[in-house]
Amino acid sequence: MMGKASSSDAMTLVLVGKTGNGKSALGNSILGRTIFKSKRSSSGVTRICELQRTIIKDGPIVNVIDTPGLYDGTHSAGKEIVKCIDMAKEGIHAVLMVYSIKNRFSEEEYATFLALQALFGHKIVDYMIVVFTGGDELEENEETLEDYIGHDCPQPLKDILALCGNRKVLFDNKTKEKEKKLGQVQELLKLVDMVISYNDGKPFTNELFMELKEKAKMRDTHQKAVESLQGYSKAEMAGIKMHMQQQYDDDLKRMTNMVESKLREETTNLLKKLEEERVARLKAEEDYKLIQIQSCSEIERLKQRVESKLREETANLLKKLEEERVCRVKAEENYELIQIQSNSEIERLKRQVEEANGRRNPRLPFPFNILVPFVRPIPPPCPIL
Repeated sequence: MMGKASSSDAMTLVLVGKTGNGKSALGNSILGRTIFKSKRSSSGVTRICELQRTIIKDGPIVNVIDTPGLYDGTHSAGKEIVKCIDMAKEGIHAVLMVYSIKNRFSEEEYATFLALQALFGHKIVDYMIVVFTGGDELEENEETLEDYIGHDCPQPLKDILALCGNRKVLFDNKTKEKEKKLGQVQELLKLVDMVISYNDGKPFTNELFMELKEKAKMRDTHQKAVESLQGYSKAEMAGIKMHMQQQYDDDLKRMTNMVESKLREETTNLLKKLEEERVARLKAEEDYKLIQIQSCSEIERLKQRVESKLREETANLLKKLEEERVCRVKAEENYELIQIQSNSEIERLKRQVEEANGRRNPRLPFPFNILVPFVRPIPPPCPIL
């Protein structure tokens, strides 16, 4: 339900993200109706900051500021940031960092996050909530947000989640189920309540917000003072108001130039740093691969040396065993030959004794056997290798 309320009664949410991530569709989901132009396109639909307001049933008044995709090269980022601050002079209750599960997370998106942090200070992350769009794709793949973060989420995005206190929510902007739509918005608003509570109910502001708020207050005060003046024609009154508005616009332009200058500087430095880290990472990977190749080559060389040494030692051992075998066979042959010769000699001596005894007493039979002690021949030792 759309409605009107004073800014002091409203909760202000700012949508930030790359073109095509579904910021406008998310804004429409929060508002409960199609107000922001939403169309999937590489050039994007949102060209300027736009504020819309709704009253959540049984809840707060919500201001939703849709921003153009920063660093898409289609507009002045600094100008739109200043315009966004001008729309939220009372402060921002939550910054919704919108990332799409369907789109690859880019270095530019990471640089955008770091640049916003550099521009508004580290405190800004205490007001950030990470919103993932494309919940329908996870549902089709039967995956949960935790599955995506655990397996497919790039490390820089995990770092952003950690800095934001792991405040995250998944949105399916395509769903037609009223209950699901309402549930998503309620889950998001619970996180917004957590952010508000964490920051003691104080919306985010800084010097830029305070300066713009003061300038706007001065302009309104002067305009009221001019309207109360007497003796001026309508044309003169219009001229004075136009002059005051021009002064305010000049202040906005000055702030825009300052913001753009700082953003360019921060973005250039961040992209340079990211590129240096990428080059260093690639070099480290190449060095690692080279070390792996060298290590594999060294392992192969050592393997060949070990195999060669093993083959050499095996050959020497086989040679030694063969020589021992030949020596043993030769020793056995010598032993058998000596045994044969020894037996022949014993038989010859026995015959000689028998013949001698027969000549002495030819009538008497040989009364006993003459035992000749047998000495087992010792084979010659094998040569020592």
